[in-house]
Amino acid sequence: MSMRHTRLAARVAVLALAAATPLSAQTILHTEKSAFEDIVVYESRGERCMKFGSVQAPGRQTCQLPARPEELLFDYTRMMMASLYLRPDPRRILVIGLGGGSLPMALARVVPQARIDVVEIDPSVARVAERFFGFRTGPSMRVDVADGRAFVQAAARRGDRYDIVMLDAFDETYIPRHLSTVEFIREVRSILRPDGVLAANTFASSASYANESATYAEVFGAFYNLRSANRVVLASAGALPGQDEVAARARALQPALAPMGIDPERLLPMFSTRPDWPQDARPLRD
Repeated sequence: MSMRHTRLAARVAVLALAAATPLSAQTILHTEKSAFEDIVVYESRGERCMKFGSVQAPGRQTCQLPARPEELLFDYTRMMMASLYLRPDPRRILVIGLGGGSLPMALARVVPQARIDVVEIDPSVARVAERFFGFRTGPSMRVDVADGRAFVQAAARRGDRYDIVMLDAFDETYIPRHLSTVEFIREVRSILRPDGVLAANTFASSASYANESATYAEVFGAFYNLRSANRVVLASAGALPGQDEVAARARALQPALAPMGIDPERLLPMFSTRPDWPQDARPLRD
């Protein structure tokens, strides 16, 4: 989940907060200096992970259990998959930010009829995802090496429309600024179908939390705000489904989602539309 820009005050972990593992317990599988950042792949305690920066860096972009690759290890990925509770039958999905490919691969398992477009700015990340994390392209899964915003703008010009758009683009510190503003979120909304859904991964502890919240509220109005170490925004271009409808869809999807470690008993209580940020917070703008 690369793409660059912005610095988060405390340099909190990227995509998942994780306790440090002693270096002696880690086996380095691959290191690479891309045009954007250093990439490290290592194994520790049965997990295979990707980091940006160095193995000592506090955050992890992707982790996978090689013995059970379908299981989603990060809370935020399970929260992002809850976008299917709002749109359970997508035909076309856009994922901005690849990392190890956990999200697009999970979507392909659950909704095999969907065409999935992935945008990743760093070709090295795409190669590492294929070599070490089992990510594969195919007739229904393609990767465009491009900046996420440029891709969205080009999609709008082509008249492309998506049922679900997932924003999961990070560098080693936080979300690139140009992928966080009102103007960009409006561009994303313009490529959603009338009942399309946006899922956006941010940090619950971000110094920009209030401004990010105000940004999504300005573009979409009310949205579901799921929080753990990460915060996931689930917004709809149409009417936001009520919690009873969301719960019914969660139950219907559970046989397909259970092997990934997704538990509706944990996710459904997170669904809240209550603003938890100051109402005078200013949206982020270009």
